[in-house]
Amino acid sequence: MSGLINYLSCGLLWLGLLVKAPDLLRHWRDPYLRVICVLLGLAGACFFLGAPPTVGAINQLSGVPNLAAPLTYASITAYSASSQVLFVYWRGGPHVHRTARRWIVAYTFVIVGIAVMFALGDTPVERRTDLDTYYAKTPFISEMIVLYLCGHLAAVSVTTVSSLRWARQVDGWLRAGLITLGVGSLCGAGYSVTKFAAVVARWCGRDWTELGTTVSPAAAGLGAVLIVVGVLIPLGGPRLTQWRRARRTYARLEPLEHELDELLTRRALRLPRPRWSSPATRLVWRQTSIHNALGHLDAFFDRALYERTLEAVAHTTGDPEQAEATAWAAVVAAAVAEERHRDPHLLTADEPGRLPDRAPGTALLVPIADALTRSPLVAAARVRAGTTEGSSRA
Repeated sequence: MSGLINYLSCGLLWLGLLVKAPDLLRHWRDPYLRVICVLLGLAGACFFLGAPPTVGAINQLSGVPNLAAPLTYASITAYSASSQVLFVYWRGGPHVHRTARRWIVAYTFVIVGIAVMFALGDTPVERRTDLDTYYAKTPFISEMIVLYLCGHLAAVSVTTVSSLRWARQVDGWLRAGLITLGVGSLCGAGYSVTKFAAVVARWCGRDWTELGTTVSPAAAGLGAVLIVVGVLIPLGGPRLTQWRRARRTYARLEPLEHELDELLTRRALRLPRPRWSSPATRLVWRQTSIHNALGHLDAFFDRALYERTLEAVAHTTGDPEQAEATAWAAVVAAAVAEERHRDPHLLTADEPGRLPDRAPGTALLVPIADALTRSPLVAAARVRAGTTEGSSRA
């Protein structure tokens, strides 16, 4: 099980990077998108480099005991910098690029300091999981440990305070993302705090190694995942809302399509059904099929029935939108019954009693579909049209 959690966390983060890669290729000039991808990549690298099997492989291949330590610390520092830069671009403002450059320069010095301290120090004994506490009293190595922990703690502290403060000023998906980001940063702070506690305990002659080898990785893993989720929520949330709205609208249009189903099939007016498509695509397909059928029925739209139903519903409910939708539903139901027995080519657009150049718009389709199943006036119009056609055939 050694390193399994690290690799699972790394795989999850790099999977997110893989999902965002197509957007990056299309909009590679977008600094915000670039920083998101860098953040995902570095977060995954932190877990990958920190896994004990990876640590052992790096040390063995390089021939330098504990070389994996400064590499891991440098990746954690770079991740901390990227989280700050991302928050700067996310928040926006008049000096975005200048502020982002300052964070990058500051953490570049931290990374250089880590490399210098490791080069000056001496770590002859390989430690794959507890280097922080084992070398806590070693000259230069202890400074390296404190340097990277301070850099990480400063970044997550600033992110926690800034995101939670900003979350009180906004709402919706952005608020949810900021709260998740703040909680994730707080968990990330738990990584640095527990590491610091283990190191300080070592300075005081106590052995709290277990704190740095069990609690810290768990806090880091949870924090990194929550931070990435918090960043992605405002990006994916609106799209999820659109999909839910499209799916709901698609379902509500079913009664109207069912009313037109026989006509759509008989006249071959329905487009091929899309497979493995998004809710928005399926909604467009259903709306297009309905419009095709309505376009075929326009010669049968009864003006008198429309006006009579419109007046009755408006008088009863006082709602002009509901009245219009119900009137159209009655007209469509009657037209479907009439079309079965009359050739539309024998009709003219200016035939008395017709509604030339009129058709319900897309915004009315859902209210019409609702009226088809709820209004007794629509049911009466359907029955009356069927009775009339039956009498004419007789």
